[in-house]
Amino acid sequence: MSAFEGVLFFPVTPFTASGSVDLDVFAEHVRTGLASGPGGVFVACGTGEFHALEPGEYADLVRTAVETVDGRVPVYAGTGGALPLARQFARAASDARADGLLLLPPYLVTAPPAGLVAYTKAVAEASDLPLIVYNRGTARFDPASAVEVALLPQVVGFKDGRGDLEELSRTVTGIKAALRDGGKPFQFFNGMPTAEATVPAYRGIGVDLYSSAVFCFAPEISNAYYQAVAKGDNLLVERFLTEFFHPLIALRDLVPGYAVSLVKAAVRQRGLDVGGVRPPLVEPVPEHLDELRRITAAGLAICAEVAAR
Repeated sequence: MSAFEGVLFFPVTPFTASGSVDLDVFAEHVRTGLASGPGGVFVACGTGEFHALEPGEYADLVRTAVETVDGRVPVYAGTGGALPLARQFARAASDARADGLLLLPPYLVTAPPAGLVAYTKAVAEASDLPLIVYNRGTARFDPASAVEVALLPQVVGFKDGRGDLEELSRTVTGIKAALRDGGKPFQFFNGMPTAEATVPAYRGIGVDLYSSAVFCFAPEISNAYYQAVAKGDNLLVERFLTEFFHPLIALRDLVPGYAVSLVKAAVRQRGLDVGGVRPPLVEPVPEHLDELRRITAAGLAICAEVAAR
């Protein structure tokens, strides 16, 4: 696995007015994101509505992403859900020449750590692609089971979306100790919703990489924030959090599913018609769309001030 660096781009999945996947708009969305220099593209994951895609649509999206990116950065594809489908998606991603997989949580069922290890192993064995494990929702790995999956040959990363920093610290140190003599490259990822809000805390325990939904519609903001964190410009970091990220999080938390539908709405507001979301997600109401415009404008205003320095 090539090591990731910088902000990671998780594109949305565009739909036409009739509800089908719009591959032309998707390719444009990916091209626009690439121009802003992400460290990798993760297609058909949470922001990309993996839960709402059938296997043929998924394969088309991964293939389009791979062709559009053309080797400039790694392309990882989501997989997960029911085990037979997760394995089918993994094989489809391999056939589409993806560089790797992000294993999303199984749906509905909650399993003990031993079951999650078996699930991860079964999905990993379905293809030859490297795999990043996502610790979130129904996939709750304790430190011991996280080490166990990290030792699987194809597992190259651990992504946390639970936010239990004490447990994550034990997980990170445990995995590093277990792999110290193995020589296998391994990376850790912050997978919290609107991850930028927790970037400073995660960096404190050695988790520097993160997925940015904001990159989908305002890569200027994502990149400016990333640079502020990297340079230790704490005043600028706090300003972005106060005026942009925290208000966005407050808006996101008003309605379940807004973590995806607000992002798609913001992409539309910035000029690319990616359509709406598939049920059971819902579209933002007009007053929330107005607030989204205001929040985005505030973030872009900070970027303009930084650029003018």
